[in-house]
Amino acid sequence: MVIKSIKYLQSVVEWNKCPPPLLPEYAFIGRSNVGKSSLINMLGNNKNLAKTSSHPGKTQTINHFLVNDEWYLVDLPGYGYASISKTYRINWVKMIHDYILLRENLQLVFILIDSRIEPQKKDLEFIDQLGEMKTPFSIIFTKSDKVSNKKVLENLSSFKQKMLQNWEGLPPFFITSSKNGQGKNEILNYIDEINTSYFKN
Repeated sequence: MVIKSIKYLQSVVEWNKCPPPLLPEYAFIGRSNVGKSSLINMLGNNKNLAKTSSHPGKTQTINHFLVNDEWYLVDLPGYGYASISKTYRINWVKMIHDYILLRENLQLVFILIDSRIEPQKKDLEFIDQLGEMKTPFSIIFTKSDKVSNKKVLENLSSFKQKMLQNWEGLPPFFITSSKNGQGKNEILNYIDEINTSYFKN
């Protein structure tokens, strides 16, 4: 897939205020500061598309982008640390849960994992929650340029082993770098395959 156009549409805090569910939709989520905004900017060929920050919790809304006038890319808040109040955090979790559970045109959730570190409990718990909601997902390992390839593969293998403790099978995995573009074509082609099936039905 080649991204010819991508434009920001809106940011909301309630799932039922998202754009009409007439196109396939793909959501990106991960622990705070996992490199999500940088990855979205890399996929969209626009370094200013999603706001990046060194401070965790920058994304606090459901953000929609229209790609090639054919599908929606959604930037979701992180599920890890953020400097917000307990009440706001509870509402934040509910917002993400309701969106994932109720958004009818959501095709897939891409879960971003920091390739530099070993499996984290929060990531594995979130993956299990998606399983309970019967939500399709894939996993993207980010920041592969910041550590050796050997270390990335070791952490990837360890993550798969942890998942297999609760899962009978594994989803697709992608290794990416927002700096050098690694994984970009693989992710976009994967989305293209799903879109092809969506529009055939």
